[in-house]
Amino acid sequence: MFGGKKKNPSIDTLVGCNSRVDGNIRFSGGFHVDGYVKGKVKAAADSLSIVSISERGVIEGTVSAPEIVLNGTIIGDVVAGNRIVLGPNARVNGNVYYNLIEMSIGAEVNGKLIHRPGTTTPLLAYQKKASDAS
Repeated sequence: MFGGKKKNPSIDTLVGCNSRVDGNIRFSGGFHVDGYVKGKVKAAADSLSIVSISERGVIEGTVSAPEIVLNGTIIGDVVAGNRIVLGPNARVNGNVYYNLIEMSIGAEVNGKLIHRPGTTTPLLAYQKKASDAS
């Protein structure tokens, strides 16, 4: 939709389909979820990280990353510093903060879509505000 070649990011961290993680996750690089995560998922600050959630994947908690590719379920707020791609099976029960958004037919957001243009500065400010409130 946005043109240009799409790179296949390398996956550095994987939560498999038969795995369940209870607790917060901080990562850099590529993070892929096929299983269940209960806790906050946050990319390293000032990183070029990407999180992808398959149609079997579920995250219950806030997700913050520069790039997010969702075809599963997130129960919580989503903060995409650069771009979020919502596939046809994507389900979000929470607010979506984004700079660029690509949404397929069938994707569902039960919350607000909040455009945050520009650099990742608003993302970092939101993450600090969200962590201070916790």
